[in-house]
Amino acid sequence: MKSPKKSLAAIAALTLAAAVAMPIASVHAADAPKADAKAPAFKAHVLNRAELDALFAKPESVLVIDVRRPDEATTIGSFPVYLSVQLADLEKSTAWIPKERTLVLVSNHAGRAGRAADLLTSKGFKVAGAAGVQTYEQEGGKIAHIAAPAAKPVAAAK
Repeated sequence: MKSPKKSLAAIAALTLAAAVAMPIASVHAADAPKADAKAPAFKAHVLNRAELDALFAKPESVLVIDVRRPDEATTIGSFPVYLSVQLADLEKSTAWIPKERTLVLVSNHAGRAGRAADLLTSKGFKVAGAAGVQTYEQEGGKIAHIAAPAAKPVAAAK
């Protein structure tokens, strides 16, 4: 029989592991396609790696808009240059998004990006499509992984 201290330690470790894993799972769940869905919840074209690479070859004409939370871009990675506008803020931000550039909307697996692409297309923007940074990386594309700055030690109060 296990000692109560060892059992308590095991339960604490499992609880901590679940708490750490939960936010990561929820980040991916926001972009994951629904298992029972036959079609995506958007009309936008999902760009593959070759299409993205062709667009990135003309950086002067393309604007990448990442609709994820900033913490997702730092923990998962993103393209080296992008405009960060969360999906919930996109509609009220259209006034300062340039209409003369081709837009690529980005999220983890293109779910939120597809909805954002549909919104901007309906507002008259020139949208190439939606992309997922994790999908792009899985297809062999290179994304930037940003190291979060180290926490500064807090000085003791005197």
